[in-house]
Amino acid sequence: MITLSNGLSIIRIPLALLFLWQNIYVRIIAIVLAMFTDSIDGYFARKYKSASKFGAFLDPAMDKCFVFFVLSILIMEKHILLWQALAMISRDFALIIFTTYLFITKKLANYEVRAVRWGKVTTAMQFCVLIGLTLSFAFSWYIYAVFVLLGVLAFIELLVGSFSKRPT
Repeated sequence: MITLSNGLSIIRIPLALLFLWQNIYVRIIAIVLAMFTDSIDGYFARKYKSASKFGAFLDPAMDKCFVFFVLSILIMEKHILLWQALAMISRDFALIIFTTYLFITKKLANYEVRAVRWGKVTTAMQFCVLIGLTLSFAFSWYIYAVFVLLGVLAFIELLVGSFSKRPT
């Protein structure tokens, strides 16, 4: 369970806590390090043959914890409005709906957690927007609309992927 790749995923929790400091440089470093660890943890899992179901769950869970925590801080500091934060995590609402679908159809136990292309795009965009928000950039409503679109695309990709799996 404790592997280099899982350790790189877990480190995103203390990186998120760095947002408690109201220092722009510390916050930017935290986001950049979170991006870096997110981009290399899977590489190390494959390189050292330590990929696991736990790691496949842990990596996106740590991304979500980081993003949710940082968005919470930014909402409290009034750097972002609630509707904007909700738009940024709309992909996660799509995941909840998809998981509910798997549960209702009794497919959840056999579902293999895997990366979703549109989920990766969303995570990368979230990190970039978090950097911009930290630097006090104002984003137009259409940036947040793109997050909603990416959530819909991720949901469609998950659904299509669940239908294409054939029992062996």
